[in-house]
Amino acid sequence: MNIITIITIIIFLSIIAGLWSVFRKAGYRGWEAIIPFYNIYIWLRIIDKPVWWYIFILIPFINVFTFYLMVVETLKCFRKDGLGQQALGVLFPFIFLPYLGFSKDQEYTHPSRLPAVKKSAVREWADAIIFAVIAASVIRAFLLEAYTIPTSSMEKSLLVGDYLFVSKLTFGPRLPQTPIAFPFAHNTLPLTDNVKSYLEWITLPYHRYPGLRDIRNNDVVVFNYPEGDTVALQLPNQSYYSLVREAGRDRVWGNYDVVSRPVDKRENYIKRCVAIPGDTFEMRDGVIYINGEELSDPENVQHNYWVETDGRALSGRIMERMDITEWRQVSQDAYLIAMTPQVAGQVDNLDYVTSVSKNLSPEGRGERYIFPHSPDFGWNEDNFGPLYIPAKGETVSIDTGNIALYERIIEVYEENQLLVDNNRIFINGEQASTYTFQMDYYWMVGDNRHNSADSRFWGFVPEDHIVGRAMFVWLSLSPDRGFPANIRFNKSMRTIR
Repeated sequence: MNIITIITIIIFLSIIAGLWSVFRKAGYRGWEAIIPFYNIYIWLRIIDKPVWWYIFILIPFINVFTFYLMVVETLKCFRKDGLGQQALGVLFPFIFLPYLGFSKDQEYTHPSRLPAVKKSAVREWADAIIFAVIAASVIRAFLLEAYTIPTSSMEKSLLVGDYLFVSKLTFGPRLPQTPIAFPFAHNTLPLTDNVKSYLEWITLPYHRYPGLRDIRNNDVVVFNYPEGDTVALQLPNQSYYSLVREAGRDRVWGNYDVVSRPVDKRENYIKRCVAIPGDTFEMRDGVIYINGEELSDPENVQHNYWVETDGRALSGRIMERMDITEWRQVSQDAYLIAMTPQVAGQVDNLDYVTSVSKNLSPEGRGERYIFPHSPDFGWNEDNFGPLYIPAKGETVSIDTGNIALYERIIEVYEENQLLVDNNRIFINGEQASTYTFQMDYYWMVGDNRHNSADSRFWGFVPEDHIVGRAMFVWLSLSPDRGFPANIRFNKSMRTIR
């Protein structure tokens, strides 16, 4: 039994004990507080609220907000009308409810006999804002969250300027690991560049509530950037570990302010999950294979193509007509263009285009910027693997030949002490030739295959980094135009596949 389960049980029992005594003070029998569903009905009668409130109790995660409202209404029955008292009651119901129920100085009054409480305009606004923040925070943490697409790594499936909703319910919402934080801010306070928006002196271990289903191959997933555990604040969009490999740790720490971030405050990334736990991932000439079988590409996947002409230029009008947004003229008659296969075919049909070919890195030409950043692996972004994607409870053999693949999992994500000494591997002080994984892992790749910093560059995504499933684009705005011409009506109000 983990600590989250123990804490949850203690809180639950404290609330039930408090309600037992509150029920008795309200003229009901204490044991009615322990009967599921019926106890809600009695509680609604105690606070004199309509039975139709029961509907909200049955809606997952909305019921959390409804519970807090019921706690506040209970506080009012005990003449706790102060804003501070009600805020404490919402934050600590497992303390306040037992206090109201067991304290001899606290008396229950039915809402119909309570005197009218006069509130100033400021108090009315404060109450409205507080409860709106609570409601929105609960929805954002457990149900649905809004995101925007800042980069082109998912073009043309998702565009820069797309505003979308991400479902926390699909894969199961996470318990907030840094529960004390500024509302609606991610990792920095509004109007600041580097001031943390959260407190780390209270952190909770990873726990995920049950979801509607597991992650599937080709799901579009939002997750916390795994290498975002350490950040050079002056270069927030660059990998700290890449900087260290290029410049050395001493130079990076001497020139930049380096900070660490907890899992849920690392930057949010969005990619397509191409491989799930237990899969074997491989790329051959830009084509993805899962467990030896070709994985069908999404409709709008892009690659970089070399395009050569007879000397005539590819005009901006042509680029705009074909919805080409990323391209570079290399010489008078050569271009490097990110395109879908369909658009590449249209370009190839232009009478002044002499050749169109996919820009691929040859097999065997290893790149140090590609995971696992070791000369022992001749992998690049077009020819990669095969690589096993770890599954919870599965065991792999480890040696000095493959430890580079799993060292970050062992040492960072699963918090073991790892030492490689004289061709021997020690985990937590004991020599090891195998390792059993404690979490599931995933492999994420962007649809804009040659313009995406994804798992090919930084490796596995642990299950505790998963945020949710990208579901629906409700608005799409072009960053290159002014309002209202920037509204892409044909790209708005669409589901994500």
